[in-house]
Amino acid sequence: MLRQLCNLIPNHLVPWLAREHGADARSRTFKPWSHVVSLIYAQLTHALGLNDVCDALRLHSGPLSAIRAATPPSKNGLSHANREREPKMAEALFWKMLEHLQTVAPRFGRGRRPRFAFRFKRMIHVVDATTIQLVAHCMDWAKHRRRKAAAKCHVRLNLQSFLPHFAIVDTAREHDNVRARELCAGVRAGEIVIFDKAYVDFGHLADLAAREVFWVTRAKDNLDYRVVRKFQRGRLGNILADDLIELTTERSRQAYPNWLRRVVALIEVDGEWREMVFLTSNLEWSAQTIADLYRCRWSIEVFFKELKQTLQLADFLGHNANAVRWQVWTALLAYVLLRFCAFLSQWSHSFTRLFTLLRSALWQRLDLRRLLECYGTAAGGGRFLGTPQQAYLPGFG
Repeated sequence: MLRQLCNLIPNHLVPWLAREHGADARSRTFKPWSHVVSLIYAQLTHALGLNDVCDALRLHSGPLSAIRAATPPSKNGLSHANREREPKMAEALFWKMLEHLQTVAPRFGRGRRPRFAFRFKRMIHVVDATTIQLVAHCMDWAKHRRRKAAAKCHVRLNLQSFLPHFAIVDTAREHDNVRARELCAGVRAGEIVIFDKAYVDFGHLADLAAREVFWVTRAKDNLDYRVVRKFQRGRLGNILADDLIELTTERSRQAYPNWLRRVVALIEVDGEWREMVFLTSNLEWSAQTIADLYRCRWSIEVFFKELKQTLQLADFLGHNANAVRWQVWTALLAYVLLRFCAFLSQWSHSFTRLFTLLRSALWQRLDLRRLLECYGTAAGGGRFLGTPQQAYLPGFG
């Protein structure tokens, strides 16, 4: 099963990227391909440390060698590779694999998901970040607070495909809006971007509006503004106010001189109704559409939940910045590979169940696609589903 998953990566891709980033210059015994396979294995098995990975792969060195002659690492070899090899190779491998899988199966990541596609035909992006907790006394490079170290993964998620279109892995020291321009640089005119108020930067919002990119976000509590026009009088459903405003603070007005749309709505959160204030550059949508669009932002929280609760982003195989970045980018790669397997087999269960199934059968000699197609469905084969037998009682014909 592990071999079938790793064979989704083309033969030439890892050696080519290793030459591009200089990873093969000093790799004598532990090749870059073996390094990638070892980290994918660590993700799929929730390995707790270097000994966990090295001992398990050494015990399965026979089946491991069938994965394009991959070799089990030593503890020092894997630690040195994580520390010295450029993590930009892992980043490039993720994006190249995402592009390759979408070329092999054009419908993968490009079809509309009914529950996320909403009623818009244009592409919708959701921008957010997740904090990855690290060990404070071992990782001074990622010092976040006095007794806390953390890394942060900024992601721009395509709402229709539920796949990342841009990602940045960095320390958690910087504020989110510092990375806002990089995350939205590839968004095209007519598309929609949704982000939390942590990414609010009026200079960046003005740049998006000038590029004809529609955006929806939440307003900060200390926003100073003046109402120019009211689109509705009084409450209408769960919409409390719908106004056209202009910023009054000198600095904010210089950064964003145009008018904004301000919508106040009651949103149900955990069974309770909360009042939320939204801002947008679109003056034509209904107020309910704006509130519903922002509610779709929760999808990226689901993405982070799938990523952090299934793959290994809690225990790290190294304490330096390169090792952490290697592990985070490999987690994203493993996520895309699993999503592609689910797409080919038309997997209808949860991502968590897919992960646990593959983890339990990682060294089994089974056909991966057939296993996923028949597991837990009525169309499965007799190997996995019970065969009904005709009841037989003596004396009854």
